[in-house]
Amino acid sequence: MIVNKIIAFRTVLITSVAALLISSCAKQTAKVSDANPWKKMDLIIKSIPQTQFPDKTFNIKDFGAVADGKTSNTLAFEKAIKACANNGGGRVLVPKGKYLTGPIHLESNVNLHLEDNAEILFSINPKEYPMVHTSWEGTELMNYSPLIYARNKTNVAITGKGTLNGQADATNWWIWSGGKDYGWKKGIPSQNDPENREVLIEMAEKGIPVEERIFGEGRYLRPNFIEFFECNTVLVKDITVINAPFWILHPIKTNNIIIDGVTVNSHGPNNDGCDPEYSQNVLIKNCTFNTGDDCIAIKSGRDADGRRVAILSKNIIVQNCKMIDGHGGVVMGSEISAGVNNVFVENCVMDSPNLDRAIRIKTNSKRGGVVEDVYVRNLEVGTVKECVLRVTMFYNVYGSQTGNFIPTVRNINLENITVKNGGKYGVWAEGYEESPVENITLKNVKIAKVGKPYLLKNVKNINFINTNANEKKVETIKN
Repeated sequence: MIVNKIIAFRTVLITSVAALLISSCAKQTAKVSDANPWKKMDLIIKSIPQTQFPDKTFNIKDFGAVADGKTSNTLAFEKAIKACANNGGGRVLVPKGKYLTGPIHLESNVNLHLEDNAEILFSINPKEYPMVHTSWEGTELMNYSPLIYARNKTNVAITGKGTLNGQADATNWWIWSGGKDYGWKKGIPSQNDPENREVLIEMAEKGIPVEERIFGEGRYLRPNFIEFFECNTVLVKDITVINAPFWILHPIKTNNIIIDGVTVNSHGPNNDGCDPEYSQNVLIKNCTFNTGDDCIAIKSGRDADGRRVAILSKNIIVQNCKMIDGHGGVVMGSEISAGVNNVFVENCVMDSPNLDRAIRIKTNSKRGGVVEDVYVRNLEVGTVKECVLRVTMFYNVYGSQTGNFIPTVRNINLENITVKNGGKYGVWAEGYEESPVENITLKNVKIAKVGKPYLLKNVKNINFINTNANEKKVETIKN
């Protein structure tokens, strides 16, 4: 009883301190001139509380774990995590070796730590994944548990030099996408079946409560890999993640999370590297993303569900990262209905013939929402297929995406960027006549081997300052 009271007090204390820091930061940030947004970024970073854990270790082998890559260790992980949490928190240690398991559910004050050469292999049997409150492409539902899941937890971490292996490939999870490139076979339903993906979207549009949006078996909506749902004060550091079923790092309704030194290498369908959703004060640094979809994609809910939740994603910071393959380096959207602001990207390297765009904003008139105050500086871009900056209010997949919620996109700033192979356009932006894309600035941007410097439709106030395309100065366009 005493231990539980101490744990509760620690959790409340950490949450209270975080709230005070955020409040103080907000007051300081309000005083920072918009003319120097990077000072605002520094204040946000200083406000993010650090995880802290007692110096106690709970080795999963002491709870029956077997490192043969074949024996199920689901119960051993569960016992070790509960023992750690019930004794005031600490480190749940995964020693070197291969450990097969079902889903891992984390608790407050627990650091899941993987030693060098430790590898967690996640079961590919869907029946091992219980139904939980989660989210799928920006819509909340009851579905398969993420492979690693934390809900309403504070002060929680995943650290160490080991590997998390989802074991997804063309023979299991990926075939559910319905894509022929992933080994889809006739007779196996897909998530794009009208009875699966589309029925979820329709439920949200009708306002059906989340607890009644029951999916799981027979619905073929793949689980997220690592999901922190409604958590606070989180650290993910140094791990490698491979072979994901679906989205990989997914903080949703989570504040104060640091993702540091993580390597993501997974090329399956919808294998986004990191998707902060309805989340605030997110620092992603020193990471490498080599993905089958967007490297980093900032989200805030899809259509009616995003408007129901109505939580901005804001204060998202990306520093010193490397983007290799992917549809986009740093992306906002398309599930973006609650809006995004205060995005900072600096000192990143993006380079691959399979990287489509460096910076991308994608939305449409079903999504709506406001995307504003995006600041990018000091990028080294090798090759992009399509363009350096892509902004569209007409993102269109899975059929018509036209609705009555016209989005707003404004205040996008790119500075000190060099591009060796620029693709089709330097900037490709398109808005609505009644809601043009507003206030794009490129300063000290050098783009080589690009087809055209820009392609614009309904863009208001775009400025090129000391910016060259194919060694020719790009002149500011007068509206």
